[in-house]
Amino acid sequence: MRVTGADGVDLVVHHLGGEGPPVMLAHATGFHGRCWVPVASILSRSYTVWAIDQRGHGRSGRSPDGRYDDWGRFADDLLAAVDAVGGPGWRAGGHSLGGGVSLLAEARRPGTFTAICCYEPVVMPPPELVGSDPTGRGPSPLAQLARKRRPTFASRRAAEANYRSKPPFSAFDPEALRCYVEDGLVDLPDGSVGLACAREDEAAVFEGAPHSPTWDELPAVRAPVAVISGTDMSDPVARFAPLIARRLPRGGYRALEGLDHFGPMTRPHLIGEVMAAALAGGDPRGRSTIAVTSPK
Repeated sequence: MRVTGADGVDLVVHHLGGEGPPVMLAHATGFHGRCWVPVASILSRSYTVWAIDQRGHGRSGRSPDGRYDDWGRFADDLLAAVDAVGGPGWRAGGHSLGGGVSLLAEARRPGTFTAICCYEPVVMPPPELVGSDPTGRGPSPLAQLARKRRPTFASRRAAEANYRSKPPFSAFDPEALRCYVEDGLVDLPDGSVGLACAREDEAAVFEGAPHSPTWDELPAVRAPVAVISGTDMSDPVARFAPLIARRLPRGGYRALEGLDHFGPMTRPHLIGEVMAAALAGGDPRGRSTIAVTSPK
């Protein structure tokens, strides 16, 4: 379905199946809502699953003014999507950018979500808590990489073969990679395909991360939040995860052994199981769940 977001941007929200309480999923920078399809195959056993294409990504429209460094707009878009679909009892799930945006949306409108589960949400703690921050206030290495991405391919088949040959895509679940290629590329007039999220737009999102107000607003999040991460502590986003959980009034934290920042793409069924249990607040069948108390 199509939704009008903040400042009139045209957004696409995908229904990924299921019956039960609604869950809105928000994707990482450079990805799109249908990347959640493998995770949704698990979540849809218990929930009605929706996923947003954030502005400038997937099938959604671009920002009218071309700006992507204001993460508050992504939060406003998420709230607009929830309002457009309607109904009570919403949960939220997010990855990276999508996790940070889900937390910011709930902080700005408490009570929107009854529970949130975030995989390595991008929320920047102040420098005095983390020391030198390689993702933070200087030039963004992720933005530099985004600007160097290959922009076009002869076809989706050629793109998938290229991605499958190199990390991080080479480690993706096959279905997750197919979904990424399907909506992560757009048809061009000459018959080739190009990135749905333009390189400069993706770079701008990364450059906006250190300026997002989410860290300051975390105490306003009243919903229980499960913060999960991989165990690759060379990635600062994984290292920040327990700090984020501690700052949340009802936050919990769990690290999943052997996963990196792309866990929802490399192990989507595991992430779906953990997320389903976390959003339920506990699972009587004994599957993994996450306590909603601050970690020590």
